[in-house]
This record gives sequence, C-alpha cells and structure tokens, in this order.
Amino acid sequence: MGKDVIIALDFGTGEEVFAFLDKFPAQKPFVKIGMELFYAQGPDIVRRVKARGHQVFLDLKLHDIPNTVRGGMASLSGLGADMCNLHAAGGRAMMEAALEGLSRPDGTRPLLLAVTQLTSTTPEMLRDELLIGTDMGETVARYAQNAKAAGLDGVVCSPLEAALVKEACGRGMLTVTPGVRFADGDAQDQVRVTTPAKAKEIGSDYIVVGRPITRAADPLAAWQRCMDEFVG
Repeated sequence: MGKDVIIALDFGTGEEVFAFLDKFPAQKPFVKIGMELFYAQGPDIVRRVKARGHQVFLDLKLHDIPNTVRGGMASLSGLGADMCNLHAAGGRAMMEAALEGLSRPDGTRPLLLAVTQLTSTTPEMLRDELLIGTDMGETVARYAQNAKAAGLDGVVCSPLEAALVKEACGRGMLTVTPGVRFADGDAQDQVRVTTPAKAKEIGSDYIVVGRPITRAADPLAAWQRCMDEFVG
C-alpha cells in the first residue's frame, strides 16, 4: 500500500453515503467508516461499500479488556475492511489479543492500527485531565513503540507527530493521520492539524480528510486537490 487519501464518510444514512460516492463515477477513493455511520447502519454498510470497489478503514477505536477486544475483532474480521483500529491506551496485551481476533482462518487480516492521542487532545488536556506527565510527542512515540512491540502495523496520530513515530519505530511503521485541512480551510474541532502538502513532507503514509471533501461544493475536485498535494 502506498500513500493515499482516505475520505471520512461521516454520514448517518446509507442514502447519504451512496449519494456522495456517486459523485466519483470513475474513481474508487479509499474511505473511512466511523462510529456515526457504523452504529446507524450496522455492519452491512461495510459490505455494501466494499462491494462498490472501495478500500475501507473501519474506525471504531476498540478499547476494552483483552478478551472482549479479541472477540470484537473476530466479529469485525469477516466484514472485508482493509484497516481496523483500537486505542493504544489499552496496552500491549489488548493489542496482541486484537491481532489474534482479527486474523482469519486463512491467515489474512486487515491492517491493525493503534490510536495514540486524538487530534482534539491538547497538551493541557494531556496534563490536567488525563494526568499524563510526559509531553505529547514523547507520549505518542511511546504508545507507537508499544503498538510495534505488540505486532501492529501502524498508528493513528496527528500529522504533527508522524515524524516522531517514524524516528521511534522505523519507516515501516505506518502513520495514518487525521487532522488534515487545506491551507485556506477551517480547523473546526481539531487542534493539531496541518495541510496535505505538509503531511506529505512530514512523512504521513495516509491522511484522513472529512469535511473539507464531504462538505465541499465539488467533492471530486476537493478530493483531487488532496491527492495532488499529498500523493503528487
């Protein structure tokens, strides 16, 4: 898998999803199905999007005791997603159990990523609410190292920390980075953000882009702009 732009399908209904995807008649962009869509439409929405030829990042951020996460990933593994994720804060045993559950009888599985810190998390929140005494970069790097030790394929992190992850874990550790906005856009509810071009420069492998594409007047043109700036 090379560099790619993943569109966040932050819709509540299947009708909205397919009306949006119909705007890409000749393309099959990589897409993300998150909590809003999955909880509203159920597992079949993954199968329906896959049937149209799209790669899918299933973004449900599992975080529970190891046995529960193992079972949850086993349930998700048959949906055909290309990526799944969980919270690195659950620890190595949970991440290892997730890999076991995600692996299919034939030995194949989706890529598994660990969420380090959300792009809405500020240094003040990290210190005052989460009571984590190390700074953001050190925390993210350590969580990424734990994910690598557990056998995961990569992490979800802010593009501002992608280079730190590569330095801590090696170039082979994938970085999937939300919090990407156009230079002339609005950061909205994310605080650690950057542009597609800067994310490419920093070393992100994948960028996740939602509202700058899904709410654009011309989503196809906005996606193509992202592809041009990030993939080249």
